[in-house]
Formats: sequence, structure tokens, C-alpha cells
Amino acid sequence: MTGMKEGAGEDPFADEGDVAVEKSESSAPDPAMEGGSEPDDIAEDDSSQSTEQAMNIPYKFRRDSVQDNRDRVPLFLQAETKTAEREAMRELEERFDDNVSMTDLREALVKVGLEHLDETEATLEEWGYGLTFD
Repeated sequence: MTGMKEGAGEDPFADEGDVAVEKSESSAPDPAMEGGSEPDDIAEDDSSQSTEQAMNIPYKFRRDSVQDNRDRVPLFLQAETKTAEREAMRELEERFDDNVSMTDLREALVKVGLEHLDETEATLEEWGYGLTFD
């Protein structure tokens, strides 16, 4: 015996927020399913408002896991880059007073690099890009 009382059909480990969402979704009438008495323009407004609200929720909070909506790509780092990455993570965790996901940090670093191609070009030149041996 685990010491936990079993309920009829209840998951003792279920997130309460998930249950509330399921209840609110299932209790709201669906005009399309009931022959809909609402005009089409009202239904369109409701869907556009919910889309706008979903767009305003930061990615960190609307995903189920850190890998949601991301493609896996290999990443190989030089030792000094890896050290700088860890230092950046510690610094940002102090600034946010919160844990920062390594995956989020790496994607943010890539995005910033994409927005600053001149600096990216300079680093690539340091590594030998652009050199010719004619």
C-alpha cells in the first residue's frame, strides 16, 4: 500500500491547472456543435481574440517542454565558448533571479548572433574565414 487514497478515475498527480482548463473547455457550449445561434462575425472575433491572447503569452509559459516547437540540431563548442556560455547562464540567472534553460539560452544566443552579423563575421574572420592563399 502506498499510503495514498485512490479516487474513482482521478489522477492524484494531475496538475490542477489542467483540470480547470479541461472543465472550462468542456463546459463552454460550442455553437458549431449545437447548430450555432451566434452570428459568424462574433465567432470570428472570439477566435481572433483567443489567438491574440495566445500570442501574448511568452513562449516559456505556453510550452509543455523546453523542446516544444524546436528542431534538434547538433552543437559542438570549443572549450572557451563552453566556459563563456556557463558564465553567461550564471549571470542571466542572477539577473532574472530564476533558472535559465540551456536550450533557451543557446537559442537566444543564436538569435542575437543572427541580428548582429557584423560581429558574427568578425568572429568567423578570427577563425580564418575570408583568408585566401593565392
